[in-house]
Amino acid sequence: MSLVVLAVDDEPPALDELAYLLNADGRVAHVHRAGDATEALRVLRDTEVDAVFLDIRMPGLDGMELARILRRFARPPAIVFVTAYDDGAVDAFDLGVTDYVRKPVRAERLGESLRRVAGSRLTPAPAPTAPTDEPAIPVELAGTTRMLPRSSVRWVEAQGDYARLHTADASHLVRVSLATLADRWADAGFVRIHRSYLVQIRLIAELRLTGSGYVVAVDGIELPVSRRHTRELKDKLIRAAKHDWTR
Repeated sequence: MSLVVLAVDDEPPALDELAYLLNADGRVAHVHRAGDATEALRVLRDTEVDAVFLDIRMPGLDGMELARILRRFARPPAIVFVTAYDDGAVDAFDLGVTDYVRKPVRAERLGESLRRVAGSRLTPAPAPTAPTDEPAIPVELAGTTRMLPRSSVRWVEAQGDYARLHTADASHLVRVSLATLADRWADAGFVRIHRSYLVQIRLIAELRLTGSGYVVAVDGIELPVSRRHTRELKDKLIRAAKHDWTR
């Protein structure tokens, strides 16, 4: 598949390097360039592209704001963030981006992004107002960034300014606070049980009182429930149970 892509970065050396690496990949037919979001919109007004490889931190309209505009296009291009920072990862994947690549960019890593872009262009793009794509978050695994579906996260543990996402068979450290995830994932059934823990409520096997307070069991692991969250958790468990009975 021959892809037409747009590279956007306000730093000329970074833009040159990104365009060079994209041009060197056999799947890319043409690379357009833009030094900021305004110039990118001018390119997109006149040209249809398959993907936009986009820096996040730019003066004026930043990459995240541009991505929100692109999502409203009738046929939105795939969006790949290319950035030196990882603190925008959660926002990025809330937008349904295709990939999140850390600088300095390696040819192999960019090749993986292009493979994902090519795959996404083989099927019709979903309507931007109907977010059917499952939210995901980028995690590092053996030096490679992978997309972890939110539904695979069982519980989350705070570790300073970071959060550790626990799945059924692994855990991943991401640079996002537990408070941020608690706020953004509440609608997906994640509940705060402690200042250090966030749990998918449907996976709670039991709420039990011990000598030191309440605990919940998730995948056979006991997690503490703080006193301030106990009443709210009980209420949510009762509501969830009633919902299941009446379905």
